[in-house]
Amino acid sequence: MRQGKGPSQRQLRVGELLRHALAELFTRGDLRDPDLFDVTITVAEVSLGPDLKNATAFVMPLGGGGDAQKVVSALNKSKKFIRGQVGRQVFLKHMPNISFELDRSFDYSEKIGALLTTPHVSQDLEE
Repeated sequence: MRQGKGPSQRQLRVGELLRHALAELFTRGDLRDPDLFDVTITVAEVSLGPDLKNATAFVMPLGGGGDAQKVVSALNKSKKFIRGQVGRQVFLKHMPNISFELDRSFDYSEKIGALLTTPHVSQDLEE
């Protein structure tokens, strides 16, 4: 049992396969939803559950913007179509259900960067 540990090697490998397949699908522009038209989508990570039946893709429209939540909603509406397209590229015994979430890691890294440049913190970083 893997309680308290990170993802297994298989979870990481399948997640990376799905990430590449999603990125290729988004690059081709096969999605017909008007909210996804002319939107460049970055797939930062695909995280899988321990049973490999559910996957969460963390995505962000290039340039962020205020319409990011609308893009994620459109992707979640199209997830059955996306799952079928990805299933044609990635050969697994069972294709996981894919849900999409907004990637917050860029916001977090900006917040940490801003904290590191404050005078109170930067005085401790200087030699």
